[in-house]
Amino acid sequence: MKEELLHFIWMHKLFYSSSMKTVSCKPIYVVSVGTHNLHTGPDFLNARIRIDDQLWAGNIEIHVNASDWYVHGHENDSNYDALILHVVWNNDVAVFDKANNVLPTIELNKIVSKELLNNYQKLFSKSKSFINCEKSLDLIDHFTINNWLERLYIERIERKALEVNKLLNKSEFNWEQVLFQLLAKNFGLKVNAEPFFKMADALDYAIVRKESQSLTRLESLFFGQLAMLNEVVENDYYLELKKEYEYQVKKYKLGLPITKVQYFRLRPTNFPTIRAAQLANLIFEKKQLFADVMKLNSLSDFYTYFKVATSKYWETHYTFETDSKKSNKNLTKSFVDLLLINTIIPLRFVYFKHVGKFEPVPFLRLIQELKPEGNSIIDNFKALSFPTSSAFETQALLELKNNYCAPQKCLQCAIGLKLLRS
Repeated sequence: MKEELLHFIWMHKLFYSSSMKTVSCKPIYVVSVGTHNLHTGPDFLNARIRIDDQLWAGNIEIHVNASDWYVHGHENDSNYDALILHVVWNNDVAVFDKANNVLPTIELNKIVSKELLNNYQKLFSKSKSFINCEKSLDLIDHFTINNWLERLYIERIERKALEVNKLLNKSEFNWEQVLFQLLAKNFGLKVNAEPFFKMADALDYAIVRKESQSLTRLESLFFGQLAMLNEVVENDYYLELKKEYEYQVKKYKLGLPITKVQYFRLRPTNFPTIRAAQLANLIFEKKQLFADVMKLNSLSDFYTYFKVATSKYWETHYTFETDSKKSNKNLTKSFVDLLLINTIIPLRFVYFKHVGKFEPVPFLRLIQELKPEGNSIIDNFKALSFPTSSAFETQALLELKNNYCAPQKCLQCAIGLKLLRS
């Protein structure tokens, strides 16, 4: 028996309330289970309990064994002075309050169904399954799953919003600076996210805005800050960038980031040279980038807006050293999808909340228009007949897997709750 399960049982009243009595045989009725306390102190606060026709208001502590009260040293903690009920699985010892009276106690093992315990054991059985509940999903209705996925997506976007707010606080709510930092991180993709973010974090956006009057100067700033201009390369374009960057270092007193970019296991279209060139061209072409992405609404509008390529040099190069066959290196729709999922939608969520214009339905519409992501986690959920028709659902499923299924937080999951109560 785990205390986590007892908390779950108490919070959701999964016990036979009609036959509840204290261990001293006094009838007891739960008016309110109280508020689950996730910090120090009693497990549930501000509960209301009727014992033998007397209404009590106060806190509740839950243990597997009553003797855990002494194991945890609660008898010496003033936080537990206002306790009105001790809820235990096994009442193996009497517990006294500060007035030396026996605390009112109930034993859950006498009022909890065997079916619930069996469901719990099945849910947490040691099986090599993708998720604990996969063999019982036929018991879950579509409404429960769809409603839970919507809540999971909001949880995911709120968690991303925490990171956005950290950057906003650091920049004193410079929205353009934060958009630049998040875009740079995304343009670096997984492999180069850190150096690209450090590059953007080290640059005051006022400098970026000033240098954006010239695409060459903007490229030299980005390539230089990404430590790409430290080699000996004999071509006019490279030497021009290097000379310009040396001037920028002196003018703005710039320092170099610690982390260098990586090329290993990257397709040429994802080389940091190409992504840095695309980022530079985006900022060069879109002078009101933040204002624009806050105004756009439809997916087609975003695809049109982000039709951005590179400067002419990169049409025939993937690196500074070697020529390649000419090709337009435009941002693909799949890459724009990543920008929307990881940068623009979270930033819009925070911004609209900040200005008091957040509306859930139009906000969710954009993520619901995006194509579903493809990876092994999504493939496994799809095999279990979970809905995977849009990025809204796949983002929610990633949240489910990573923050509920993997750490086995089934008791905090709507699907787990439904299965335990079935």
